[in-house]
Amino acid sequence: MRLTSSRQTERPPAIIRAASLARGWALMVIVTGLLAIFALDWATDAAPVQHLYYLPIILAAGRFGLRGGILGSLAAIALYHLANPRLLGFRHQEADLLQILVFAAVGLVAAKLTHDARRLHALATTDDLTGLHNLRSFEQRLAGMLADIRRTGGEVVLLVLDLDRLKALNDAHGHLAGAEAVRMVGRVIATGLPGEAVACRYGGDEFVVALPHTTMARAREIAEGLRLAVQATAPTLAGIAFPARTVSISIGMAGRTFGVEAAGSDDQAGETLFRQADEALYKAKAGGRNTIHMA
Repeated sequence: MRLTSSRQTERPPAIIRAASLARGWALMVIVTGLLAIFALDWATDAAPVQHLYYLPIILAAGRFGLRGGILGSLAAIALYHLANPRLLGFRHQEADLLQILVFAAVGLVAAKLTHDARRLHALATTDDLTGLHNLRSFEQRLAGMLADIRRTGGEVVLLVLDLDRLKALNDAHGHLAGAEAVRMVGRVIATGLPGEAVACRYGGDEFVVALPHTTMARAREIAEGLRLAVQATAPTLAGIAFPARTVSISIGMAGRTFGVEAAGSDDQAGETLFRQADEALYKAKAGGRNTIHMA
């Protein structure tokens, strides 16, 4: 799906609960794995078995980051000593010391790789100016949102908005002031949306917001809240303090209700909604700006 024009928001409670459940299962798997390997190590005192400790260490680092990597490594080192009682008297051989160092190294390296992977994912899916989703990430989230709504039935509304008279602000005070105005609007959007909403900046000063399971009436309330919040902000742009009402936005809205058996392409549905909301935005601009128009 391509959307073309003519804060990571707060996560919803369902996603938070699912993430907590996933962490709980991961912790259970890690602990079970460590104890199973400890039992084998106790029974065999074999180097190949001891290498299996790497697996729960890597899993702990991958799921819980640096803290998980360190704790996983420490747990493996402690169990390694308990499974080999001679080590409790500090009678370590060279191979034992090497094994302990490898446990620590595996935890640290796995945690660093996990951190880098998460960082790259964030850079690939986040708009660097506002911290909202970028267009590619938004398109993926919208497609998944529409697929879920088709299965369960429900409503979805798109808001398309942009800043009023941004060119005049750029011409009068420079493009840095304009960029900071765009960032300010992005911050208002990120803090003013319900948790299930998904928002992105898809152009210079153009934003789109998807509101799943939301009526047009409720979406209008949300849009009005964003409009008023932007208007009420007294921003500091390029080091210059401006009064409230310096920045305003216009918003176009379009919504659709899906039945459980709704047919058609999710890409096509998303593009149609965006086009309708975009056309509504143009009518809002033509109607005097700093207003909302519903398709």
